[in-house]
Amino acid sequence: QVQLVESGGGLVEAGTSLRLSCAVSGRTVNSLTVGWFRQVPGKEREFVAARRRNGGATLYDDNVKGRFTLSRDNAKNTVYLQMNSLSPEDTAVYYCAAGSGIILSSVRDGAAYDYWGQGTQVTASS
Repeated sequence: QVQLVESGGGLVEAGTSLRLSCAVSGRTVNSLTVGWFRQVPGKEREFVAARRRNGGATLYDDNVKGRFTLSRDNAKNTVYLQMNSLSPEDTAVYYCAAGSGIILSSVRDGAAYDYWGQGTQVTASS
């Protein structure tokens, strides 16, 4: 059974940075497509970034491209989301998700993922 545990959220000033971590257990992180999604209360969950399994491509939503970086530490079986130049519009609960066999056209679709973490709150104040 795959389990995902996020950490690293918090309250920061706009313009600063945070790094989220997603610790994966039950499977090697390299064997999974791992993504980050975020959700604001009352709004739909939205895709942030993902890296496909086995050294596949990393994809970003246009709203975070150039500011956020997804990386992976195979030795720690952990995926990171480095978030720079945070703005109040980035405020949300951030979720780590994972799955196997996700085709490229479905990477941005949360319904394609089998496993989800509990979420971590990120708040960027102006």
